[in-house]
Amino acid sequence: MKNYYINGIGCVSAQDTTEINISFDSYIELNDNVVSAHKPNYKSFIKPNLIRRMSNGVKMGVVASSIALKEANISEPKAIITGSGMGCLKDSEKFLENIINNNEQFLTPTSFIQSTHNTVGAQIALGLSCKSYNVTYVHRSTSFESSLIDSMMMIDEDTEPVLVGGVDEIGPQTTEFHKIVDHVKNKENLNDGILNSKTKGSVFSEGAQFFVLENDEKINTYAKLIDVIIYDDIKVDEVEIKMNQFLKDNNFQVSDIDIIISGNNGDIDFDIYYEILLNNSFKNTQQLYYKHLSGEYNSVSAFGLWTACKLIKSQRVPEILKLNNKETTSINNVLLYNQYQGKSHSFTLLKKC
Repeated sequence: MKNYYINGIGCVSAQDTTEINISFDSYIELNDNVVSAHKPNYKSFIKPNLIRRMSNGVKMGVVASSIALKEANISEPKAIITGSGMGCLKDSEKFLENIINNNEQFLTPTSFIQSTHNTVGAQIALGLSCKSYNVTYVHRSTSFESSLIDSMMMIDEDTEPVLVGGVDEIGPQTTEFHKIVDHVKNKENLNDGILNSKTKGSVFSEGAQFFVLENDEKINTYAKLIDVIIYDDIKVDEVEIKMNQFLKDNNFQVSDIDIIISGNNGDIDFDIYYEILLNNSFKNTQQLYYKHLSGEYNSVSAFGLWTACKLIKSQRVPEILKLNNKETTSINNVLLYNQYQGKSHSFTLLKKC
């Protein structure tokens, strides 16, 4: 196994995360139940004649990847690996609506072609004239982690640098379906914050985060990626067992972790998975969360990784991220844990360089 250094990061989210001079201190907790991504100045990253042809997911992906590549001083990656739970959802909905409205006749293929999950990775490659390895993983809420694991394997095979990221967008009709089955919180339940809502569901949002992984540490390195592991299904009483085994396999123990970043989203039925760890193994560890800033979407764990990278490099923990009142003198080792509705569990371990 080789080393996996994160040498560039880029993010488009519900917050203004594309401006270099804006910090976590300027971010605010989301107070709506469905929140679109903050739109950056797309003309700074994409040719104007191409913008109107791109879906929202593609535009977010192109911007986030451009920022990550620029930070890493990379003009063309040797692999582009993307994770997306739902792909370009708006175009999928548009195509289905056209099928219904036109009685399945005289359909143009444009929306269908642009709706596929690998559209984002393909458009990034076209913009870079990159003909290298290009794969998209569609594994629900572990889509991004699956991409990370593939990125690590590519570096092990001397294929680097790797551009890896996660992208998901909001689809209006699909969101309405999620509301019917209580996957989306009611807006009136958010007056006291996401974690205090004490109701089912989460705040739905969208975003794109990309990272440049390389085998060599550089002056601009954010952190070292130690390992990633995913599980489809874990019982509540198995979470600590799986976490401890993951740490042990990487020669770590709970006392080595300076910060744990959990994916709490305020869902009263499933936040117990996080509470098991936070109230037991990590009760004396500084605890952070991030979905009150990003919202929930299939690849949102990439926002968690982006957050961890920023914290490790700055060595500072903003108040808005804190779950408890524990403090750490230095941020050396960070553990991230995410799951969605009791499925698609993942642990990610980072280390300061």
